[in-house]
Parts: sequence; structure tokens; C-alpha cells
Amino acid sequence: MINSRRRFVKDIGLAAAGLAILRPDQLFAAATADRKVRLGFIGTGFRGEGHVALALRRADTEVVAICDVDERMLERTTNVIKKSGKPMPKIFTGDNYAYRQLLEMKDLDGVIIATPWEWHAPMILDALAAGIKYIGTEVILGITLQDHWDVVKAVEHNKAHVMMLENVCYRRDVMAVLNMVRQNVFGEIVHVQGGYQHDLRGIKFNDGKNPPGVGVEFGEKAFSEAHWRTEHSVHRNGDLYPTHGIGPVAMMIDINRGNRFVSLCSFSSKTRGLHDYILSKGGANHPSAKVNFSLGDVVTTNIKCANGETILLQHDTNLPRPYSLGFRVQGTKGLWMDVNSSIYVEGVSKDDEWDAAQAWYDKYDHPMWKRWSKDTQGAGHGGRASACSNHARELSSSEDRWAGR
Repeated sequence: MINSRRRFVKDIGLAAAGLAILRPDQLFAAATADRKVRLGFIGTGFRGEGHVALALRRADTEVVAICDVDERMLERTTNVIKKSGKPMPKIFTGDNYAYRQLLEMKDLDGVIIATPWEWHAPMILDALAAGIKYIGTEVILGITLQDHWDVVKAVEHNKAHVMMLENVCYRRDVMAVLNMVRQNVFGEIVHVQGGYQHDLRGIKFNDGKNPPGVGVEFGEKAFSEAHWRTEHSVHRNGDLYPTHGIGPVAMMIDINRGNRFVSLCSFSSKTRGLHDYILSKGGANHPSAKVNFSLGDVVTTNIKCANGETILLQHDTNLPRPYSLGFRVQGTKGLWMDVNSSIYVEGVSKDDEWDAAQAWYDKYDHPMWKRWSKDTQGAGHGGRASACSNHARELSSSEDRWAGR
């Protein structure tokens, strides 16, 4: 079992290293006053709608196509486009494979995929087969290890670029701490932590009509993420959504830049949260109360790295709690913790007292954030997605690789 886990982690590391990094600087370099970057969007749910809205804000992009199977979500997105005053794109719908018609469009520069998880890898592969060279996909990129190897091989064969849109890598505090790590403020990094600690009970269930938090339906009777995401909690157990935590800290300890994951062990707690939520909102006689969920309420994973660092990841989406990604970056001179937004640096901070992190962020703001943050105001997610697009042009010459959404 231990050897199997080691082989799995080694394969994951190799797969990540093999993924071609999306070079948006190359994509947007094609944009001129007369020629805008032409983008297609597969999936116009709440996340896809947000991506379309961000693209509409830019002067160098054109939304030429959108695709979804949900008429309600398509209508929401088309209303956003109407309000923007931009031309209405071609709309593809009707069945689960309507997106393939979108991929056949001429002069399509890139596609953004924001669909249920299980569709990400197939859609990436279809886009590559159609000749699309620039593809961005919501996390996660695939379900299985084979999904990832299939994408790696297809990317290499087609000399294309695929990016997994991990936005947390571009949070202001995360970028500032990355800058601090690069400047040796914390000394040699010894241990890092992160995770996805987010009460999703109101996202995993709804009544099929109203906003999240109303009703306890999921699957066919629900809409948005409850239509598909909750099924993963029924049938799977493990860290289903690790990238918010692992993405930023992997950059800080140079994973696939001289360092790599070596081994891991993962433990899952019992599962109670989703069932208790159904009982409290829908009662014991509701059909959802009869469902047995596989996903443990708290999943904890420990990872050992080749250069000696340890990583602790946690996945916690079924219990009541405030949102937190639980970041901790600890070195020989001090540490940062995002839960209390505090930093301690030996010899600089008062002895045995935390510093409020804001002053440190102000001092060590990442150069990319300083340059582009004004353009991100009103973009949502703290401006991170817009910041990613704006500073993408210069990432090829920067030490900060285009590593996530």
C-alpha cells in the first residue's frame, strides 16, 4: 500500500510537470487594434457567467461563442452580454455534446471550460483535437490520474497550452507571501499548510428554483452546482478539491522547479454533516435523508517533499464553519497564518507576539499586484481573475509562472 501511494504521488508530480503552461502572453499578443482575441465559453453557469463578464470588460477580447445545456443559465449570461453593449455571440445548446459544434468554429483563438468536473478532461481533449491551442479549464482538470496523463500527452502532441484556472494563486495576500518567501523573510521553508475549508451545504442542495441555501434537493431536481457536484459527495471519499490549498504553497516550495512530492497519507473523518443538514432543512421523511454519503466531513492529507518540507492539506465542506483556506507558511525565521491574518518574524516582531499581516502585505506586495491591481477593481474574487489576465503578457519573462486561476 505504501509503495502504491508513493508511485501515485510520483506519477502526479510527473503529470503536473508534463502539463504545458498556458502562455496567455502569447495569446493576447495576437490582439491588435484590428484583431481581438476570439474566445468561446463552454459552460455558462454562475462561474462561466463570471468568466464571460470578465472577458467583456477587456478591450482586446471578443466573446464569439457560448455553450450550455441549461436554458436558465444561458439566459442569465446573454442578459449580461446585452447589458455590456457587445455583440451577441453564437449560442450552442441542445445536448451534452453541443460544445463540439462550438469547437468547429473558424478563427477561434481559445476556449474557457466551466462545466461539471467530469466533463473537463473530455472537453479539453476534444478542444485539442479540434485544433484549439489555448484552453483554460476550471479546477479540477480531471477526475482520475489517467485523465491527467491523457491531457498531458495530447497537449504535447498538439503543441498546445492548457491552464487550470486556480484563482487562489492570485490572491493579494498569497502573492505578497510568495514575494516574502522569495526574499527569504521566513528563512528556509520547513512546513506549509492549506486547504478548502468552506461550508458548501447550501451549495450542494437547493430546491431547484431559488438561490443556494433553500431546499435539500440535489441531482436532477436541483440546479447549478447541486445538479452535479453533490453526487461526488455521495460516491467519492477523499480530498475532492485540493488545488486551492496546494496551488499556492506548491509555488512557494518550488514543486516541479527542483522539488517534488514524494509520498502522502490521507485520512477521512466520519460523515455526518450533509445528513444532519438534510434533517434540519427537509426533515427525516425527505428522500434525500435516505442517501448515504461517502465523503468524510474532514479529509486530512500529509505530503512529504523531496527537499524535506511537509505539507498539510484539509478538505472540509460538509460542516458549519466560516470560509478559510487555512494557509500556513513556516520557515526557520518565522511564519504566516491566514486564519488570524498574522505574521511573526523572529528579530523583527515583538517577542512571542503576532504582527497584523496588513503592514507586511503593504511592504511586500507582489510586483504583479502593484502593476495591475487598479485594473481589477470590481472584477470579483478580489479582482484576482482580472489581475491574472492583465499581467499575463509579462509572465513569460517573470520568475512567476502562469500557474493557476
